[in-house]
Formats: sequence, C-alpha cells, structure tokens
Amino acid sequence: MELKLQIIIIGLTFILCFVNGDVNATCFLLGACVLLIFVVSVVFHNKREKEVEKMITYLMKVQDGLELPELSQMKEGRLGILQSEIYKLVAVLKEQYSGEHKQKKYLVDLLSDISHQVKTPMTAITLMSDLMKTPNLSEEKRIEYIHKIDSQIDKITWLIRNLLTLSQLEADMLPLKSETVSAEELIKPAVAALEVMADVRNVELSSKIEPNITLKCDRQWTTEAVENIIKNCIEHTKEEGWVDINVSQNNIYTQIVIKDNGVGISKENLPYIFDRFYKAPGSSNNSVGIGLSMSKQIIMRQSGIIDVKSEPGIGTEFTIKLYRK
Repeated sequence: MELKLQIIIIGLTFILCFVNGDVNATCFLLGACVLLIFVVSVVFHNKREKEVEKMITYLMKVQDGLELPELSQMKEGRLGILQSEIYKLVAVLKEQYSGEHKQKKYLVDLLSDISHQVKTPMTAITLMSDLMKTPNLSEEKRIEYIHKIDSQIDKITWLIRNLLTLSQLEADMLPLKSETVSAEELIKPAVAALEVMADVRNVELSSKIEPNITLKCDRQWTTEAVENIIKNCIEHTKEEGWVDINVSQNNIYTQIVIKDNGVGISKENLPYIFDRFYKAPGSSNNSVGIGLSMSKQIIMRQSGIIDVKSEPGIGTEFTIKLYRK
C-alpha cells in the first residue's frame, strides 16, 4: 500500500513538472513530494507498528490463558487474515484441551469407582484367607470359607466386566448391532432370567406383548437393558406385589412399559436413579448401582429414550421408546 502510494505521488509530480516546465516549480514540487512521502511513510509505519504491537499483546494473552478475540474486532488485510487463523487455531486447541481434560477426569473417576467397589469384596477375601490359616480349623469351615472366597471373586469379576461395558457405552466404543428382532425375543428371555428371583420374593411377574411387533436393535444388549429394569422393580417391590411388562407399537416407535406397585421413589431421588453407582434408599445390600445406568446408555445408543415416573408408596413406571426410523 505504501509503495503504491509513493509511486503514484512521484508519477503525478513528474507529470506536473513536465507540463509546467518551470525549474523552481519543479524543485518545489519535488521537495513537497519527498516531504509528503516521508510523512505518509511515518504515518503508515506507526500504524503498522501499533497493529503489530496489538497482535503481540494478543499472542501473549493467548499463551497465558487461551484467550479468544471477539469476531467483531477482526481486522481486514493480511493482519486480519493472521488474526483469523490464530483464532481458529486457539479455538481448536482449546477444544482439544477441554476434551482431554474431560477424558482424564472420567478415567480418574472410573478408577476411583472401581477401587471403591472392589475394596469391600477384597477385604472379605483377605479376612477369609486369614481365617483359613487358623490352626485346627475344621474341614467344614474350610470349605465354607472357600465358597465365600469364590463368591467374592465372582462378584469382583462381574463388577469389573460391567464397569468396563458401561465405560465403553459412555465413550461410544461398544458396537451395537442393528437386527430385526421380535418383541417376544427381547422380553421373554429377560422375564425367564428373573422368574426365580420373583418367586423367592413372592412377586407376581407378568408380561403382555402385542402380536407381530418387530423392531431394529441389538437383541442381546437390549434384552439386558430390559432385564436390569425389571430386576430393579422386583427388588423394590414388597411381597405379594407385582411387576408388569407391556409392549406396544405405533408408526413412530416401539414402547416397552415396565411397571410395579412397589415402594416408589421420592422426588428428591428420582433425578439420580440413572447415575452410575447411585443406590436409592432401601436398595439391596448386594446392589451396586450400575444396572439402570447401563440400561439408559444402551437405550440412548440406539436412538431411544427412557423415562421414569414414580410415587412413594404407589409404585414406579419405566417407559422405553425405541424409534422405528
């Protein structure tokens, strides 16, 4: 810009001198031209220095705190292009930093949760092992302690396997199939797996499935999601209570409603029942608190939704909607 302006000024000066033909006028015009060029150069130089100084200050702020400029303050020209590119670079770096920070926090929380959940069965195993070292321990007691150790090992194995599955679901790393499955293929295995539990607790377990219902989902994992919810309902239903499963379908979605007449969930606890490791008051001592969280992740990963409503003393109703398209 400065060079172009100088060339224009010099060109105009020589044209005027040539037309005028006066030596004194020529010298005066040349002097004025040099002075004008000097003033213009100083003005442009100072302006450029100020812009460069602002850019350096901005870069220092970026380095210290990843500060982003306002888009309305973007300049035109090469400095404007540079500022725009810096904005894009800082935005990308800031997003990457935020993502990595969340991942690290998630891993720390997950390891902390695993450590906390494994601590109790590991303590029981250590205690049983010490008891087995007792002199003159009867064979009957020794076998009892071995069975208890095996039970705690199975619990740890189950816990770690389910935690890893849950972490894969939350990180969107667990592949889910898209299979054409009938509603009966989903519900009947889940009900069959929990019939003994329902009988032991004297809870009536029933299901009603409309005929010819098919849906697209991962059969194995969706069945597990439904099973976890049914199990939760049985655990929170008193003797001679009931748990009912109802499956229906319309043009938009397949709906699975799992309802009980159990103890219900208070309004204070209802927002947290799908959180990992959350245990509502009155939960079984063997409950870990990851079943409902896993169910929600499985349903959501298949573009479905799960909702719950409950009233203490009346019961709880879970509604799963798996959209057909």
